[in-house]
Amino acid sequence: MTRYTAHATLTEEIARAVVEVPGVAFLKPGLSGLVRSTLARGERGTGPATPGGVRLTRSGDGEPWRVEIHLVALRHSRTVDVARATRSAVEERMAALFPAEAAGARVSVTVTGLV
Repeated sequence: MTRYTAHATLTEEIARAVVEVPGVAFLKPGLSGLVRSTLARGERGTGPATPGGVRLTRSGDGEPWRVEIHLVALRHSRTVDVARATRSAVEERMAALFPAEAAGARVSVTVTGLV
């Protein structure tokens, strides 16, 4: 598995884990996702999009992942509980898929709105 494939797979799996958390309405769409949705289908460069609301970075080889989640929660849920459950779900999914990659990962969750 190439580095890009691993990154894309991990990002998609993290996005799936987040939307499965009770109290999460949806991931906050990124600007690229909003712009991409207005492009006509079949245009060049409109392949699969990186899930909005998930930012996965690493400063170098062997460095821990930095995972930033931006989501919108359901109004009837306690925001702090949703954020904590989301962080746990992300850490568990990373550990299950890429145990060596997940070691020392730093996960931050920001609730950007309520619906």
